[in-house]
Amino acid sequence: MFLQGKKGLIIGVANKHSIAWAIAQSVAGQGAQLFLNYQNERLKQNVEELAATLPGAKSFPCDVSQDGEIASLMQQVQKDFGQIDFLVHSLAFAPREELSGQFVNTTRQGFAMALDISAYSLVAVTKAALPLMTEGGSVVTLTYLGSERVVPHYNVMGVAKAALESSVRYLAYDLGPLNIRVNAISAGPIKTLAARGVSGITKMVDHHKEAAPLRRATEQGEVGDTALFLVSSLGRGITGEVIYVDGGFNILGMVGSADQVNG
Repeated sequence: MFLQGKKGLIIGVANKHSIAWAIAQSVAGQGAQLFLNYQNERLKQNVEELAATLPGAKSFPCDVSQDGEIASLMQQVQKDFGQIDFLVHSLAFAPREELSGQFVNTTRQGFAMALDISAYSLVAVTKAALPLMTEGGSVVTLTYLGSERVVPHYNVMGVAKAALESSVRYLAYDLGPLNIRVNAISAGPIKTLAARGVSGITKMVDHHKEAAPLRRATEQGEVGDTALFLVSSLGRGITGEVIYVDGGFNILGMVGSADQVNG
């Protein structure tokens, strides 16, 4: 097994449909022992029930918008695991009202919240995890094509993801001497709990299936297996990169339906 004896922290599991959960399944299937977080009491039962299905997995509360909770999470991880070999950051948030209508109407408060939770949190949790990554390791986060191209209604989240991707590059530069790699996975649209806040997410998924070269929607398991590659020794030479797991959608210059493109 690629990750036998390895330990990791996965932040962002909400339920069984979460990309973070797909990643947890992929890495646990290769022998990793995991520590998961849940954001609040509302999600606690979901995450604890999922963690119970993975050998040796544990869960602990953490709201990444609170530095004190991040510190408590890392203290608990250190107490239970001693050290970790990888960190997965799979979360994002913007107020629902910011993800409809026009970007020009973004509020100052909505902008700040989206950037804080969706981008700065990667910096915060990575910094807090450094004392636990004593033997090097890997950090992986999740992004989306809306970071570099206009996706209607994605709005401020696209700006936040652009900041997230830039943060990946700066973190990769800073942490490379510590043998810590930092990368992002840009997944195609998937109807997760977080994605449901984006107006028109169902149409986005349907359009993706029609237009992407592989002619199908992105599956959580595909993203999970790519994360497995990145946190394992197989990805040891890769850092500061954005890897697309979207059936090839990102290569398209024309993004009409398959019939429009081929006809």
